[in-house]
Amino acid sequence: MTTPLASGRGRRRKGDGPDLRGVILNAAELLFAGHGFYGVTTRQVAAEAGVDTALIHYYFGTKRDLFDAVFARRAEILNTERLQALAAYEARHHAAMTTRGVMEAFIGPLIERSLTGEAGWKNYFRLVALVNNTPAWGGETMNRFFDPVVHELIATLKRAMPQAELRDLYWGYQFLTGSMMLALSETGRIDQLSGGLCRSTDLEAVRSRLFDYCAAGFEAIVQPRA
Repeated sequence: MTTPLASGRGRRRKGDGPDLRGVILNAAELLFAGHGFYGVTTRQVAAEAGVDTALIHYYFGTKRDLFDAVFARRAEILNTERLQALAAYEARHHAAMTTRGVMEAFIGPLIERSLTGEAGWKNYFRLVALVNNTPAWGGETMNRFFDPVVHELIATLKRAMPQAELRDLYWGYQFLTGSMMLALSETGRIDQLSGGLCRSTDLEAVRSRLFDYCAAGFEAIVQPRA
């Protein structure tokens, strides 16, 4: 099978340039994060990547297949890091686990990636926030890529808070994921709202508050109610 040649900015001598599959994924990630799934065409992705549209179809197939590849690429990394962090935290503390400690293990890897990773991570977090708030198919997409690590979070929280009802823990996650993804989207909303007192790009300020905020929320809703 002959690979279609890249054109324009994407043309390279054999073995001379970056992995074109990765270049396409980066371009698609940037555009999907800015305009959503329906606001982007494969032709626009090709132009951003500097390749021929045929190359996108060669590597990925349909636009939805390309979108899923963008979503899966970093999801796999995050899921692995969060599962490892949860397991390491429980191994260290076991019977002395706290809700805050579980929050730090679950959310911390995302903040660390945004702080120290390459620029594409910020695009990815904006994309996840967008999908997380898409009624038509966002839930299905989030379920497909993130369910295993979320179920592990719930199981770990249940061991840390044996008195908790599972229903409350799932509601807690619903509120957690909204807070977490808005904080990582760095929209600039809080900058304007606070008159510059807070900055959405100040992820160290986010880190020092978000774990406490989410932990307190879980602890409040699992308390016995009259």
